[in-house]
Amino acid sequence: MLLVVSVTVGKLFNTLFGMKYLYMMIAGALFVIAYTFIGGFLAESASDFMQGIVMFLALIVVLVAGISAAGGISEVINNAKEIPGFFEFFGIASPKLVDGVQQVEAGKPLFNEAGTYGLLTVISTLSWGLGYFGMPQVLLKFMAIRDVNELTLSRRIATIWCVISLVAAVAIGIIGRVIFPDALLTQSASESIFVLTSRSFFMPIFAGVVMAGILAATISSADSYLLIAASAFSKSIYHGIFKKDANDKQVLNITRLTLLVIAAIAMIIAIDENSVIFTVVSFAWAGFGATFGPIMLFSLFWKRVTREGAIAGMISGGGMVFIWKLLLKPMGGVFGIYELLPSFLLSCIVIYIVSKMTKEPSKEIQEEFELAKNFK
Repeated sequence: MLLVVSVTVGKLFNTLFGMKYLYMMIAGALFVIAYTFIGGFLAESASDFMQGIVMFLALIVVLVAGISAAGGISEVINNAKEIPGFFEFFGIASPKLVDGVQQVEAGKPLFNEAGTYGLLTVISTLSWGLGYFGMPQVLLKFMAIRDVNELTLSRRIATIWCVISLVAAVAIGIIGRVIFPDALLTQSASESIFVLTSRSFFMPIFAGVVMAGILAATISSADSYLLIAASAFSKSIYHGIFKKDANDKQVLNITRLTLLVIAAIAMIIAIDENSVIFTVVSFAWAGFGATFGPIMLFSLFWKRVTREGAIAGMISGGGMVFIWKLLLKPMGGVFGIYELLPSFLLSCIVIYIVSKMTKEPSKEIQEEFELAKNFK
C-alpha cells in the first residue's frame, strides 16, 4: 500500500504545483516511513484517527459544493441516467475510447451502448469482499480494542463510515463528469477529479485543507501495511525461525530495516507516473486478501490448523495472485476472473490438506483455542 501512497502523492503534487512526479512520489513514501519508523503502533493509531476526520470532512464539503455547482441532486441524477448502463442493475457503463482517451461531442463525453454483467464479472465483484479478512489496516485495529464490548460500537462506526465515504466518493465522480465534461478523459487522469473539483470551488488555502483528504485516505492504510509487514517479518520469521534468542533491540532494528526495504521496492515500482491507482489497489487487495485472509478464518474457526498448514496456505495464496494476474488472466475467458477468488480458494484448500497431513496442534494449543472460542 506504500506503493499507492507514492503514486497518489506524486500525482497530487504534480497536478497541483507542476512538481516533478518522481520527486513527489519519493517524498510521500519518505513521510510515511518517517512517522511509522519513529512512532510505531501508537503513531499509526493516532494518525489514523486524525486522518479519518480529515477524510470525512473533505468528502462531505466537496460533495455539497459539487451538488450545488451541478444544479442540485436532481440534475446530477438526470445526468447519470443519460449514461447508458449506469443505473441498470445488470448493466455496466462503458466510455467510448480512442487510444485510451474518452471522446467528447458537443461538450458531452461519449459512451458506448450499455454492457452487461456476465457471471464472471458478478463473481469477481463479489469476491472483493473476501479481501477484508486479510487486510492489515483492518486486522491491526483489533489490537487497540480494550474490551469486547467496544466491538459493537466499532462495528456501527465502521459501517456508517463506509456507507458515507463510498457513496460520497462515487457521487463526486459523477458530479465531476457533469461539471467538467471535457476534462480528465483518460483512465489515469480521471483519478484527479477530486483535485480539480477542490481547486475550482474553494480558495487556495481551504482547497489545500480539503485536498489533504486525499493524502489522509492513502496514508491511513499505508502505515498499517508497513507496520504489520515489518512486524510479521521481524517477529515471526527473524525471531521465530532464524534467531530465536534475539533481544528486543535486535528485533526492533530488523523491523526498521524491513520498513526501509519495503519502501525501496514500493518506490521502484511507483516510478511509472501513468500508473492507475485503482489497478494498483486492486492487485494489492488481492495479494493481502489471499495471503492472510484464509488463515485468519481457519485460525478462528478450526482448531486443527497447523503451523505447516498456515505457512503453506499463505505461500500458495500469495503466489497464486501473481501467477493468475500475470500468466493466466491475459488468456481471457474464465481466467479473466478477479485473481483474489481463485487464490483465496487455493489457499483454503492447501491449508486444509497440509494441516490434515501434519501432526495436530498440541493439547495446550487446542485448549487455548476452546478458551478463546467460548470467551465472553
